[in-house]
Amino acid sequence: MVLDSNLPVAIIGGGPVGLAAAAQLISRGLPVKVYEAGSAVGSNLSDWGHVRVFTPWRYCVDAVARKLLESHGWPMPEPEAFPTANEIVEHYLAPLARLAELAPSIETNARVAAVSRWGADKVLSKGREQKPFMLVVETAHGQRRDMARAVIDASGTWRTPNPLGAGGIAAEGEVEFGDRIAYGIPDVLGRDRHLYAGRTTLVAGSGHSAANALLDLARLAQAEPGTSALWVTRGADLVRIYGGGDADALPARGELGSDTRDLVESGRVRLATGFATVAIREVDGRLMVEGQTKDGLRTLGPVDRIIAATGQRPDLALTRELRLDLDPWLESVKALGPLIDPNEHSCGDVPPHGHRELSHPEQDFYTVGIKSYGRAPTFLLLTGYEQVRSVAAAIAGDMAAADAVHLSLPETGVCVVPVSVSNTSSQGCCGGPAPAAVDACCVADAEAKAGGKAGCGCGNTQAIVAARSSEQVMDAAR
Repeated sequence: MVLDSNLPVAIIGGGPVGLAAAAQLISRGLPVKVYEAGSAVGSNLSDWGHVRVFTPWRYCVDAVARKLLESHGWPMPEPEAFPTANEIVEHYLAPLARLAELAPSIETNARVAAVSRWGADKVLSKGREQKPFMLVVETAHGQRRDMARAVIDASGTWRTPNPLGAGGIAAEGEVEFGDRIAYGIPDVLGRDRHLYAGRTTLVAGSGHSAANALLDLARLAQAEPGTSALWVTRGADLVRIYGGGDADALPARGELGSDTRDLVESGRVRLATGFATVAIREVDGRLMVEGQTKDGLRTLGPVDRIIAATGQRPDLALTRELRLDLDPWLESVKALGPLIDPNEHSCGDVPPHGHRELSHPEQDFYTVGIKSYGRAPTFLLLTGYEQVRSVAAAIAGDMAAADAVHLSLPETGVCVVPVSVSNTSSQGCCGGPAPAAVDACCVADAEAKAGGKAGCGCGNTQAIVAARSSEQVMDAAR
C-alpha cells in the first residue's frame, strides 16, 4: 500500500497538547484525526480535576487554539487566575472540542492499542517511508485498523503510573493490597474522603503530586479526628519539592513547596527520607511498609491506606513496531534526555526544541507532550504547545516556521544543589556564599566549563551558555 498525502495526521490523545496539535494542523488546512481513549477530551486531567494547577490561565491555553475559540466568541478566563484541572477541561478543552472545525475530527472512547506501518514490521527497511501508518483502534464496537500519513503521539503517561516498589517493579505485596493503594492524586477532600477520614495514610513520592496529597490530608485532619499522614521519599534532598518560595516566578508553585515544608517542620506530617520501598505486609488488618535505607531494612506503619505519588512512565508497547530513538533510562525522546535527566545537578534549563528533537528514525512519527519527557516529571504545558506548533509546521512543509522554535519558561527560583536543605538559604551552588541571582550559580558553572575550567557540576553547561548569550535562560518546573 502506497502513502496517500490526503490521509489524515493521526493524533493520539485528546488532552491539552493533543488538541493544540489538532488546532495547529487544522489552521494549516491539513486533515486530522484525534483518538481519545476516554469518554471525553481531557479525561486524564479529569482524574485529578480537583487539583488547582500552579500555572495561571495564560500558560494553560495554546495561542492558535485561543484564536480559533475567540473567533467563535469564546471569552478567555482571567489570565492570572489559577484553574483546577476540571476548570481547564470545562472552560477550555470541552469548548475547543465542540468547535465545528475540530469536532468532526475527534473520536472519544477510541483507544489506540498499537501503531505500525501498513504491511511492514520494525525490521523491514525497503520503501518503509512510503507506506502509511496503521493504527489499531479499539472501540465499544470492536477493533479496527485506520491509516494515517503521519502520527503525533500525545497520549501522555498518566495511565501508566510507576509502581510503589523503588526498583521500578511492583513491591512485594503491592498487587495483593492494590485495593488500598491509590496512584496519583486521589480526591481526599471530595469523592474519596470516606477512604481517608479518620485513618492513617502513607504518601510515597517527592513531587508536586505528593505535596498536593499531603496538604489535602492535613486539611482533612483538621475536620476529621484520627486522620494522619506519613510521608516517605526515596531521596534525602527535598530542595526540588520545597522549591524557591517567593523567588519562584509561579507563586502558586512556590507556595506549594513552602506549605509542604511547613507541614513537616510543624510536625503535622511525619517524614522518612532515604526510604526505598520493597514490600507491603498486612498485620492485624493494617499495612506495614518495608523499605531499604542506608542503615538497612526499616519497617513503617501501621497504616490504613497508601498513596503512590511516584510518577508515571510512557507506554512503550504502543509503538513496539516503530523505529524510535529513546533515551536509555528516561525513555524520553533521545535528544531531550541529557537536558531533563533528574539525576543531573541542574537548574532545570531546557533549551527551545521542536520537530527535529521530537522526531525519530521512523519518518513522520513524533512524540510530544509529557510523553516526550518519558519518566522525567518536569513538563509544562507551554513546552508542549511550542512542540506541536513546530511539528505541525514541519508536517505542513513550512520548515522555516518549524525550525524557528522559541520558548520562555517561568523560573523556579531554586537552583538544585548538593547541599543540605537547611543550608540552601545561605550556600551557593558550590557550597560558597549564595549567588546574587537564583540562576547565577548555573551560569557561572557553565561559563567556567566553557572556558576549560572544572566548574562545579551544574548540568548542561553548553545549553546554558547558549541560552544566556541569546537571552533565553529559562527554568523548567522542577
